[in-house]
Amino acid sequence: MTDQEHKEWLMRYLEDMERFSRERLSASADLIAKFTALAASKGVNLSTDSFEYIQTTGIVAKAQGIAKALLGPIKIERDGLLSFKEIASRFPPSTYSEGCFAGPDFILMAHPCYRRGMHPVNNWAPRFIDLFWRFDEPGVEKYIALDEDRVRIDVDGLGYFEADTWYGAPFDQDIRNIKPGIAKLRPPLDIESRAASYLFANTYCLDIKWSESDGIKSFQALEIKTEDIRIEIGGQHYFPARYLHAEFDIAANCFRHFDGAIQLFTNEEYLHRRDSDFNMTLKNPAHIKARSSKVFKINGPLKTASWVEFCCHFYTANPLIFEYFSGEYPRHVTESLERIRSNAAQHTNGPA
Repeated sequence: MTDQEHKEWLMRYLEDMERFSRERLSASADLIAKFTALAASKGVNLSTDSFEYIQTTGIVAKAQGIAKALLGPIKIERDGLLSFKEIASRFPPSTYSEGCFAGPDFILMAHPCYRRGMHPVNNWAPRFIDLFWRFDEPGVEKYIALDEDRVRIDVDGLGYFEADTWYGAPFDQDIRNIKPGIAKLRPPLDIESRAASYLFANTYCLDIKWSESDGIKSFQALEIKTEDIRIEIGGQHYFPARYLHAEFDIAANCFRHFDGAIQLFTNEEYLHRRDSDFNMTLKNPAHIKARSSKVFKINGPLKTASWVEFCCHFYTANPLIFEYFSGEYPRHVTESLERIRSNAAQHTNGPA
């Protein structure tokens, strides 16, 4: 990808996210109105500008001191921390999202210092919050600092797993809970392309789509490689892409069909498809449909754990599929990225 292509891709990505944010806030007008009234009853006045949709978090209400106002009277330690146990007695720690205390009308969150880059819009930096939330030993008392000026209000919304560059709903082990939609995952854009190709097995992106009809959830995944991965068939060069398809029977609570294929894109098809997603065929009059050759199929009851394992091994050496299912890269990839970024920072800043 050239610098110009990268800028164009990033611009499209940000535009899509901004449009999606506006749509989410508009669709949640009733929820926002209800929460505004609740906050007012606690002495917190909110306006339209007080609400924001953040991809990594959800719909957030912002106001100075809103968390403690909604939490109510609570003992504050001399160091400013709050008892984890006391908060949890009122708002149980979220089962699905570490760093959060989930109430019926809003979610309290841990302090932004625990987020990547200590920035409020980022997700939690691995893996302290996850470990802290789960840590439970006899005789131990835990204390935590909250995000005092923000609370999340879409309490039934999906959580968001950390990913350097991806959008879409995360995976849920209970397939029945996964809502229809698309996800697109890419390797980090802040590392040199050679390192990215090495760590991510020459993967340009991984596209995923879930849909549902007549009691069947359908899964599709397409792994697109970088431009230097090509094969020749009959004198014609193609860009190969590994494709997976599965059908999940909601009533039976298991997969009933699973197959894989290799799709072959021409140069023009490849350039059109790689920065798009599975909805491209609905938007683009060209209706790109690559040549496809099926490579395996399984019919009959298939448990989710086995299906996940098959998916991961089909996309061998691609950390993006591991990231989609688990919410994080494999340890060796994370450690390599940390070294690369540390070296880059030292080179930029010079010797201390």
